[in-house]
Amino acid sequence: MSVPSMGTEGTESTLSREATFEILSSERRRRVLQYLLDVADQATLRDLSRTLAAWENDVSTAAVTGQQRKRVYTALKQFHLPKMDRVDVIEYDDDRGTVKLAEAAQNLRVYLEVVPEKEIPWSEYYLGLGAVSSAAVAAAWMGALPLGVAPGLFLAGLIALALTVSSAVHVYNNRQHRLEDRRPLIESG
Repeated sequence: MSVPSMGTEGTESTLSREATFEILSSERRRRVLQYLLDVADQATLRDLSRTLAAWENDVSTAAVTGQQRKRVYTALKQFHLPKMDRVDVIEYDDDRGTVKLAEAAQNLRVYLEVVPEKEIPWSEYYLGLGAVSSAAVAAAWMGALPLGVAPGLFLAGLIALALTVSSAVHVYNNRQHRLEDRRPLIESG
């Protein structure tokens, strides 16, 4: 299995399954991707290390100490960014201290979303919602539900309402569970 991506000349290139898992196996590399995908598609190593240090220490970027930033900076410079550059997920220029998102990284976005342990997957929820809706339609069709004068319209409205509310909760839930979505902690300046 490989993760498809578009190369610089418009030809499709792939990121191997092993390379994908290797890149995503490190929380710090996942945070680099999250920053580059959601905040800015390019950054200086200095700004990136300050932001990641803020995320890791749960403080604003202004509150990051020199020691916290240096710890992240050193690990990124010596280990994480070169590894990500080798598999073409980012473009890392060590001499200039710049990091830029590569095309292959866009395909890793889906892996950065988190499903909390005690929640059912949304696919199973929607399968259940569909089954209950289908059972209600079948019961109404057989006359087993006393829905009054307009049973079809009432049932359709009820199913539409359930789907709309479920979708709204799903969108809200996804936004709440994004991996380290801490953009408010990034301060300008």
